[in-house]
Amino acid sequence: MDNDTGIDDSLGLLYLLASPEAEIVGIASTAGNVPADRVAANNLALLDLCRAPELEVALGAAQPLAIPLRTTEDTHGPQGVGYAELPVSARRLSDRSAAQMWVDLVREHPGEIVGLCTGPLTNLALALRIEPELPRLLQRLVIMGGAFNHPGNTTPTNEWNVHVDPEAAKEVFDAFAAAPADRRPIVCALDITETIEMRPKHLALLAERAGSEPVETVTETDPPEARSAASNPIVRYLTDAIRFYFDFHLLYEKVYLAHMHDPFAAAVALDPRLAVTKPATVDVELAGTITRATTVADWDGMWEREPNADIVVGTDPELFFERLVSRVGDLARATYPPQEGPQSR
Repeated sequence: MDNDTGIDDSLGLLYLLASPEAEIVGIASTAGNVPADRVAANNLALLDLCRAPELEVALGAAQPLAIPLRTTEDTHGPQGVGYAELPVSARRLSDRSAAQMWVDLVREHPGEIVGLCTGPLTNLALALRIEPELPRLLQRLVIMGGAFNHPGNTTPTNEWNVHVDPEAAKEVFDAFAAAPADRRPIVCALDITETIEMRPKHLALLAERAGSEPVETVTETDPPEARSAASNPIVRYLTDAIRFYFDFHLLYEKVYLAHMHDPFAAAVALDPRLAVTKPATVDVELAGTITRATTVADWDGMWEREPNADIVVGTDPELFFERLVSRVGDLARATYPPQEGPQSR
């Protein structure tokens, strides 16, 4: 998993940790929502929170390939995890860079690794410069990024992850033109991820599934200083983190919900059957005065180039949330059994 944790990135990581069919072989920390060192610290702390075994967490590049880094603390909070606070972890970062970890893992396990990118594509682009065969060495790549027949969430036409490092996104899509048809990247763009609407009821269902008390219902009238009193630390973390995301969407979109971009991509990485896809040739605009960082899809072969992506065009949000609630709720309950919850605070 290559992420820029990030509220929804953190829930994507929890989804993988909660999924018995997932074996996480490495976590790459990408600068995006917050700086790369903060992303890495969040990833390590989340592993602590979930009492996860030792997993390799590698630090990625501090800056995009060609432009200054832009972060988005207004969306994800000053530390990237909303209103939540994570203790500093004693776990150590990997000695190798995120890009080198990508390369080493696909070389060691050719055809076995599924790559999941829920942040800017900087690390992957740098890995491709080291190992151009990476598109053929991966089993599959899943990307959360882009916007096609949908408004952007950063400018009128572009999505955040691509906006942060458009040069990297272009390098990745160009490189994956060499991937076989069954290994084309699956792209979860805003067109689909903005249909994945998490609401307060989902947090309450998670608490119930985890056996956490009290079962809280967050509301738009909760003040910023309010904090969850949930007995389960994972539920408490998610409530405080995601409530910030709700508040952000309320401020800018006038709706009290949160789009779960990254957990959906994580679910698709584990089970592509969740996604209805359509092949297309994707490119990234780098020269436009007002359209720079826009992802463009040629659905009909007008460029006379082979497809280099399978774009998700349909899904079942209700099924996704059933899986999210059951898996993460069960992880929270198994990690902190109900009788243990109050002592673990």
